[in-house]
Amino acid sequence: MTVIAGTVSALICAVLIAMIVVGVRGRATEYKRNQALSAAMKVAEEFRRRPVRGVVGAPHGIAVQVLDPRNTVVAGTPGHVAGPPMATFRPGAATGFKDAQVLCPPAGLRGCHWVIDFTVRLPSGEWQVYAAAPNVPWFVSGGLITFVISVGLLLVLMVGLRTWRTVDRTLAPVDGIRRELTEITASKSGRRVTVPENRDEIRMLAEAVNATLDRLDAALARQRGFTSDASHDLRSPIAAARTQLEEALLYADDTDWPRTARTVLQTLDRLQAIVTDLLQLARLDAGAWQDTETIDLAALVTIELARSDRSKRIVPDLQEGVQLRGDRLRLVRLFTNLLDNAERHAESRVDITVRDDDGVAVLEVLDDGAGIAPEDREVVFQRFARLKDGKARDANGTGLGLPIAREIAKAHGGTLNVEDSDRGARFVLRIPREP
Repeated sequence: MTVIAGTVSALICAVLIAMIVVGVRGRATEYKRNQALSAAMKVAEEFRRRPVRGVVGAPHGIAVQVLDPRNTVVAGTPGHVAGPPMATFRPGAATGFKDAQVLCPPAGLRGCHWVIDFTVRLPSGEWQVYAAAPNVPWFVSGGLITFVISVGLLLVLMVGLRTWRTVDRTLAPVDGIRRELTEITASKSGRRVTVPENRDEIRMLAEAVNATLDRLDAALARQRGFTSDASHDLRSPIAAARTQLEEALLYADDTDWPRTARTVLQTLDRLQAIVTDLLQLARLDAGAWQDTETIDLAALVTIELARSDRSKRIVPDLQEGVQLRGDRLRLVRLFTNLLDNAERHAESRVDITVRDDDGVAVLEVLDDGAGIAPEDREVVFQRFARLKDGKARDANGTGLGLPIAREIAKAHGGTLNVEDSDRGARFVLRIPREP
């Protein structure tokens, strides 16, 4: 940014210097020519009053010559009284008694000069008065060009330094954010970057970084809790199976090995269920996704209800034509998890409703059990979280069914919540429909 600012300021200064030099040169050229014109007119007027001979006066740098009708120099400025005429042109019919040309150089002079000629008509003939002014160089003078270039370089330097300080001061908060972020690790989380006082883009960046760190800390907390709960739930069936086998080996002759094998298999079934659910959650967290397809929600529910017998009465109320885009296997998993949970807590009946709600596919699973207290409606979606009633009804549950169902709903851009009902627990899934 400093280089860009310096380059732009240098270009601006160069344009300004060029304009100044051109303007000053034009004024200096005009001034010199006016001097020559005035000197020639003064001599011509004086010549009309009386004959002029010898040396005549003129401003510094202006050369003047007076020629008689025989083109002999009879008067002039010092150094130009004798010698050849500095010019030979005469005013034409179009120019009258005056004409001007640029000669490079005039006779007896060095360099290009602007030469003006006055014709003075007397009884003795036509007399010529020449006045020459040197052309002004493009840089006007060494002092002027040195001055304007020095001022331009100074301005460029000042702009560069000012830009450097401004950018450095502006980006100082960004450097602080960078240093803070480099020190944050999974084991040293909880830190936040400093939010600048100025309400600008840097402040918005700091606030966005802090919001991201909040989400990161929440994710780390969930990960630690998930790891802790998973290790506990995995350790329990493994310890139970190990204890049973060790006890059986201590009393090998008195052990009912078929019964022990069945008990260990039940424990392994619980362990397998936990591992399967953990893998499913890991795939959902990783965003693994299959090709989507158009799914009729009512048909999906009907097919799944027909596949297995249920211990409770299932009452479906299905609206046809409720279609959405999604992964069929995952939606089946979501529905079976909700149905298994409802059947586990229902007294005698489970109501299933599929309907369209203004472009949103809605699936409701309602049981007639004891229901879920309002303060526990989010707890049931936490991983490995199990309420007392759920543990009493199914000691082998993993506590991952409802979290998996909610993650599947989120993956489809929908929501899964526990909503109010007159009796029992009412789980409501909402997913935007296919247009």
